[in-house]
Amino acid sequence: MSDGVQTTGRCLCGTVKYQVQMAVDTYGVCHCDMCRRWTSGPFFAISCGTDVKFDGEQNIGRYRSSDWAERGFCKTCGSSLFYYIIANGQYRMAVGTMDDQTNLRLFRQVFIDEKPDGYDFANATDMLTGKEAFAPYAPKA
Repeated sequence: MSDGVQTTGRCLCGTVKYQVQMAVDTYGVCHCDMCRRWTSGPFFAISCGTDVKFDGEQNIGRYRSSDWAERGFCKTCGSSLFYYIIANGQYRMAVGTMDDQTNLRLFRQVFIDEKPDGYDFANATDMLTGKEAFAPYAPKA
């Protein structure tokens, strides 16, 4: 994908739909305990910036799972939709909710230190611990 490619997505039941301007064609996977509980597996997410437009926004539930982030889901079908970073207003949209997933590639795994032993990905990716993943966002001393 190139800068400014518009893409769309939706939850399982179609009650929530969205449009985003995609600037990247890579996505990451989070293996943290919270993501695995939220999705029953690792969370596959793509950075979509701050400009996400929702149709059916009244059907989105938001759960503040930490001091820095919210998780968004459809109130009707329960689909995991996004991870929202409060400090910068950026969305990490769930890759599985996107209408067109062609040409996307896995580039990074985070919280690799929390990944259970029961699965591995064949892709060669960056692999960061939780501490490494959050280091760029840590408050400056």
